Amino acid sequence: MPQGEAAGRGAAKPQDQGWAWMVLLAAVVLQGLTLGFPCCIGVFFTDLQSEFQASNSQTSWFPSIMVAVLHGGGPLCSLLVKRFGCRFAVMLGGLLSALGMVSSSFCKSISQLYLTAGLITGLGSCFSFQAGVTALGYYFVRWRTLANAMASTGVSLGFTLWPLLSQYLLDEMGWRNTFLIFGGILLNGCVCGAIMRPIQPAPGSLPQSAKSEEEPVSRAEEAQLSSGASPHHPTLQQHTRRTKCFQVLQKYLAFDIFCQNKGYQIYTIGVTWMMMGFALPHIYLVPYAIHNGVEERKAALLISVIGFINIFIRPLTGLLSGHRVFTGRRIYLFTLAVLLCGLSNFICVISAEFTVLILYCLILSIAMSGVGALTFQVLMDVVEMDRFSSALGLFTILESVTLLIGPPLTGLLVDITSDFHYVFYNSSFFLISAALFMGLSFCALEKKTKLRAASRARLDNPSRNQYSEKSTEPKAESQSPPAVQYITSI
Repeated sequence: MPQGEAAGRGAAKPQDQGWAWMVLLAAVVLQGLTLGFPCCIGVFFTDLQSEFQASNSQTSWFPSIMVAVLHGGGPLCSLLVKRFGCRFAVMLGGLLSALGMVSSSFCKSISQLYLTAGLITGLGSCFSFQAGVTALGYYFVRWRTLANAMASTGVSLGFTLWPLLSQYLLDEMGWRNTFLIFGGILLNGCVCGAIMRPIQPAPGSLPQSAKSEEEPVSRAEEAQLSSGASPHHPTLQQHTRRTKCFQVLQKYLAFDIFCQNKGYQIYTIGVTWMMMGFALPHIYLVPYAIHNGVEERKAALLISVIGFINIFIRPLTGLLSGHRVFTGRRIYLFTLAVLLCGLSNFICVISAEFTVLILYCLILSIAMSGVGALTFQVLMDVVEMDRFSSALGLFTILESVTLLIGPPLTGLLVDITSDFHYVFYNSSFFLISAALFMGLSFCALEKKTKLRAASRARLDNPSRNQYSEKSTEPKAESQSPPAVQYITSI
């Protein structure tokens, strides 16, 4: 258990009741402040370009860095939570987010925004979001699935409110003063962190401690000592350091799972490729609408429409995917949602009229709800739960790389061609190709697994009729997955 959690005073509140619901409210606000915040950056895109005389590619680096750090900083946040506890990590995240935006209001070049709003604010958002989700796991055991589902509505609320607030403040006082105000708003993450008081977890409510992960190190040391080596011998110390380093990589970056688990390998590659195009509409939709004559206030409303619909569709998608009919088949629902995201982009290519763009937002938001609700549920289907955290670490780092480079590369293409349509062409290409890759690969993998299981059954029972109705599926696949829902950062 984190030292900061164990050291807390007043850790007497029981789980699933009382103060736990205040923590849930704080988690809702946190997700709106962190995951919902990057969606409003498109509102400032044109003003930042004019202020710094920057190209589309240069300007898009700043939101790309923010989103990439938000996704990829998970292992660093895990180390911070392990050492100091959830409350400290959330409050530090709120402080960093505020500091980044306040500093951004004084920037003199677009490259300075990369450091302030991109790196500092992105890292702060990562700390607040992921530590907040962890704290929610301490406070809820029986109602954890419900709590996570309710907390995820904060993302949709953020998507709805941030663009409207951004456009209003931008019209009234300019982008510099708006960023200054944003710093004050994001500082409320510290208030949310203060609400998350340390609590002693209930027995069996959390994963096993890191003690079992340190056992290989202890065994290695014992083996060396039994052979007569001194504990201070340079060879033993070097071996111990290498072993500990390997254990840390094994814990937070599951390269062994990636090499051995074909399902995890296919899914990670597919989602990583998908992220090259997934974030493009969020960054370029508002500039595209303004470029085609849509009023700025109406253009900002487009992102809010996406967020508003997500409030209702995402919980429904989560409930639907949790039905036993879809057990083991959620990857196909996810693939269908990604495919719909890609196909919906062609609507923007047909016309840039405001009514057409509203239709596009309606369809895109439905597809995005499926992607957001299923991303980590599918990951839980392909990876054993005792290795989920390490698999998630590698998963988020790889997707953060493509989130980082996708928008700037597309911006460069727009700069060269002076045609915003390439934003949606690119997005469709990456999304559709990723959907086809994952869908076809999992179909082939499932067919191969069934053939292998049938062949093994015939070898084990040669006297039995080959058309026996006895199931040849592995026992683990027939069981329902654990009732645990992880909050998606998409």
